[in-house]
Amino acid sequence: MTRRRLSFLTPLALLGLLVGLADLSHGSTGEDEDYYMQELLTREQYNQVQMLEKPVASIPDRHEHQGQNPAKKVPKGKEEGSRQTDQTTADAKSVSNKKAEKNKKSGPNNPNSISDGGQYNSIKEECPPMGLETLKIDDFQLHASSTKRYGLGAHRGRLNIQAGLYEDDLYDGAWCAGRDDPLQWFEVDARRLTKFTGVITQGRSSLWSSDWVTSYKVMVSNDSHTWVTLKNGSEDLIFSANREKEIPVRNVFPAPVVARYIRVNPRSWFNSGNICMRVEILGCPMPDPNNYYHRRNEVITSDDLDFRHHSYKEMRQLMKVVNDMCPNITRIYNIGKSQSGLKLYAIEISDNPGEHEVGEPEFRYTAGSHGNEVLGRELLLLLMQFMCLEYLSGNQRIRHLVEETRIHLLPSVNPDGYEKAFEAGSELSGWSLGRWSNDGIDIHHNFPDLNSILWEAEAKKWIPRKMFNHHVPIPEWYQSKNASVAVETRALIAWMEKMPFVLGSNLQGGELVVTFPYDKTRSQGVTREQTPTPDDHVFRWLAFSYASTHRLMTDANRRVCHTEDFAKEDGTINGASWHTAAGSMNDFSYLHTNCFELSMYVGCDKFPHESELPEEWENNRESLLVFMEQVHRGIKGVVRDLQGRGIANAVISVEGISHDVRTAADGDYWRLLNPGEYRVTARAEGYSLVSKKCEVGYEMGATRCDFKIGRTNLSRIKEIMEKFNKQPIRLPARPLQARRSRERRMGT
Repeated sequence: MTRRRLSFLTPLALLGLLVGLADLSHGSTGEDEDYYMQELLTREQYNQVQMLEKPVASIPDRHEHQGQNPAKKVPKGKEEGSRQTDQTTADAKSVSNKKAEKNKKSGPNNPNSISDGGQYNSIKEECPPMGLETLKIDDFQLHASSTKRYGLGAHRGRLNIQAGLYEDDLYDGAWCAGRDDPLQWFEVDARRLTKFTGVITQGRSSLWSSDWVTSYKVMVSNDSHTWVTLKNGSEDLIFSANREKEIPVRNVFPAPVVARYIRVNPRSWFNSGNICMRVEILGCPMPDPNNYYHRRNEVITSDDLDFRHHSYKEMRQLMKVVNDMCPNITRIYNIGKSQSGLKLYAIEISDNPGEHEVGEPEFRYTAGSHGNEVLGRELLLLLMQFMCLEYLSGNQRIRHLVEETRIHLLPSVNPDGYEKAFEAGSELSGWSLGRWSNDGIDIHHNFPDLNSILWEAEAKKWIPRKMFNHHVPIPEWYQSKNASVAVETRALIAWMEKMPFVLGSNLQGGELVVTFPYDKTRSQGVTREQTPTPDDHVFRWLAFSYASTHRLMTDANRRVCHTEDFAKEDGTINGASWHTAAGSMNDFSYLHTNCFELSMYVGCDKFPHESELPEEWENNRESLLVFMEQVHRGIKGVVRDLQGRGIANAVISVEGISHDVRTAADGDYWRLLNPGEYRVTARAEGYSLVSKKCEVGYEMGATRCDFKIGRTNLSRIKEIMEKFNKQPIRLPARPLQARRSRERRMGT
């Protein structure tokens, strides 16, 4: 097995070399979307200002006035040091897009001494984030000089943390000091000696307040009593911070500094606001095998996969590498193009790629409909590598999945948006950059609202006489060229209509929860309301199958990502009871096709640092496999006529569940059901309906439930009349009828 893995890594290493040489070119949907748009517009204005100004970071005078950041004149001989203070804006490449440099062994590592910049060579080093955003740093490691109230405590001072729509005492969008003066500080206890290399800051996440810090000092300590301030020569080093509240700003230290504790000390702030910050610390833990906290939080993967963020070009090349390694079970194809012309590549994994096999269910994973939620994209790239390697090594579980299922992985629904976020980098892309398609459309919520059509038909009692309870047609206005529909959405719909998918999931980010339909509330004007589908029990099981096998989703002790404690609900929630969303991919898939679709929010951090990918893979690997296996639950079979031919579009109804499915082109069908006994009916136009009892067990594997149905007398008559152009058919009289007729005429 080791030899197999190494043979896979060799092409990847070559791929990395080629890429290096080549020129590689949550809240409610109303106010929340406005908030996202506000950030996008702010970022555009911010970038325009940056282009007008000189691209040289300034070090403000340490005696600056509140709210002002005048540039400090650098004495002769100190110019080199001043250039080391690097305020990287949103258009800069993030550290996440580079391979981490090896730790330099310069400077003392004695736990009883503090290493300041003067003891290092003037070489910038960047360590990965310590984990404030990803929650690797827990609440007990965060402290502050003072707090305005509990909801604005130090535990809320995490990069990209989101406030609730209605701010309260529990969940607010930053740490805010209790007093606005230069004596305030925000502290992180690394719990071990750490080489600190930089700080990233944001202002307060809020729809109602404008609070951010414009400059700060950094102090370090080994005992939390004696503090050393980072110096610019003989003077305290002042870092320029934020110009607004959402766009992250990174400052890399002139040289690394080793300590256990680090403090950020605000020196100036927006003159109409307060001292409020969201922070991430860049730091590399120093070697210490005896450190309990490090060992407790450490997650190591044994899978030798390509753990890095991939540009569009790198993604395409990686898929080609997988295809070359496993040509007999993989096929690469595209379902269409993005608004900028990038192809939407998918990979199929099956023992007979390129063909639908009768009786074999089709499954799909999609990711990246929001381009800045990149973890799902990388998880699918890792999954395709993993399945290829494990299939080659003889893993029976993977072989069974591949041989009994046709699997489709579409890692990047919105490659245009991803490229924008990728260019900024993992810590600097913020919460919104790259979320939408190139033409500003939220792809995941861009599908037709079929819920309203179905519910209106139910209210008018049109079902089942005038309208079916499934395969709800797309309205004409949506299909017009002038409709605000993204080209990516149209490509997805065509793909969903072409393939007889049974089960699917779209991977998203920014939370740890699985959501299931309906995503839109039935009551008008209500933003949160439990709105179950007729298959609610099935959806709850499907959601729980992923959440319960995830390493963190159902952990009652885990910290909430932002404002919602989904662990109370076993890591799952009905979409509409979280926030209403019309035209979601999940609702459309359920109402327009046979496919049951769910959303997996796979991590608190939308764009985790490259160093976090192995742990995120371990968090989600088992869940990804278990959820795929659920496509084999329920019943399956083929509907045939009396001559043994499969009947397409036959309707399969389950008594007590007001949602039907239809057979595929060859007459085969799949109906996801929980264990139990069901009365199932098959019917098709022109055929008599047939019912039978089908039992679903607890063991894995769908129960076979085939149907043979015959033509109705009426359909046979219609067929004969059409054959003779609907003319009356003159049949010769039978001998007995002729004799009786003669007898009647003769009066005998």
